[in-house]
Amino acid sequence: MHSIFYNIEINRDENRREKDREEDREEEKRMSTLRTPFRYDYVGSFLRPARLKEARRAFDQGKTSYEELKKVEDECITELVGKIKALGYHVITDGEFRRATWHLDFMWGFSGVGHEETKTGLPFHGEDAMIDDTYLVGKIALEKEHPFIEHFRFVKQFEDEHTVAKQTIPAPAQFLAQFVFPMNRPGTFKIYDSEESLVQDIVAGYKKFIDALYQEGCRNLQLDDCTWGMYADPKGPAFLGVKAEEIQHLQEISRDINNRVLDLCPKDLTVNTHICRGNFHSTYACEGAYDAVAEELFVKEHPNAYFLEFDDARSGGFESLVKVGEGKKVVLGLITTKSPVLENKEAVIKRIHEAAKYVPLERLYLSLQCGFASCEIGNKLTEEEQWNKLKLVKEIAEEVWK
Repeated sequence: MHSIFYNIEINRDENRREKDREEDREEEKRMSTLRTPFRYDYVGSFLRPARLKEARRAFDQGKTSYEELKKVEDECITELVGKIKALGYHVITDGEFRRATWHLDFMWGFSGVGHEETKTGLPFHGEDAMIDDTYLVGKIALEKEHPFIEHFRFVKQFEDEHTVAKQTIPAPAQFLAQFVFPMNRPGTFKIYDSEESLVQDIVAGYKKFIDALYQEGCRNLQLDDCTWGMYADPKGPAFLGVKAEEIQHLQEISRDINNRVLDLCPKDLTVNTHICRGNFHSTYACEGAYDAVAEELFVKEHPNAYFLEFDDARSGGFESLVKVGEGKKVVLGLITTKSPVLENKEAVIKRIHEAAKYVPLERLYLSLQCGFASCEIGNKLTEEEQWNKLKLVKEIAEEVWK
């Protein structure tokens, strides 16, 4: 009698396992197999529509509910995705429409992180970026579902056989830098007894976030990173409050924390990085070629691809690309989002072939140099001019990579 019940239980278990396997197979069918980057691509953020800005302002002033704000966000993101698809792009994002900034909102999703309205802002070229002061109030941990997980779920529903959703977040090095900047460092090390213990908590938090994102079907992740721009800038030591000879050590720390997280990612998760020099209201924070950071960044860090800024003279030349490791891809940010003026197509094509002297053309891609709105304020161009920039990127790429 016992053996009969035992066999029934075995059959039930096997049936459950088979059902689970079928569900897994169905989920795999729904997963897009497309991987970034694409020959014509973009970084991630888009200009916020006027009605979205108005809805957020009303919410901040207590004049409307979160549900009403979310309804406007959902509608604006749905419209954005439709326009991206109509243009023929293969990657979709939410345009960072639910964020105040490209990086700080992500940090606010962790316990131990506090923020308040700034009185001083961050110094950019000719203008201060008036974004929230963000600092530690306790140990860093991810104790509940991060808001960005739900943000990704919303975008993923729009995937199809031609498009894939990409999630953008600040790089681990950027997260670390925020709390060891001169203005935050004293408070941070009242909470942490060493930099290593701080790094360990950041890495653990990223692992939990990425694992949750992966479970939701994300297979394309982008780590946005301004730390390398600061290290490449001759004025970097003054901004960071260190001696010039300490910059090499900071580079090693950035590369180490980024690689710790990259090494923990699932093998079939494509992880790219965007190396930025600051992007606020068409201004910038840093300048300088990548030469000074090429060894740690291009040789020793190991993302799938680098989205790089090469849109003006302050970005330097392509010579440092010779150090990009075998198999890694380079997305040339040759079209600026800081100006509405359209680049000369032939000049851009010429620059692509110049870059191909250092990285084979088959490992090169074309993109905008940065997002259109790294903060809610956005860059100084219209939505129509924004779309014209994207059309130009696609037009050039289709001509170069026929």
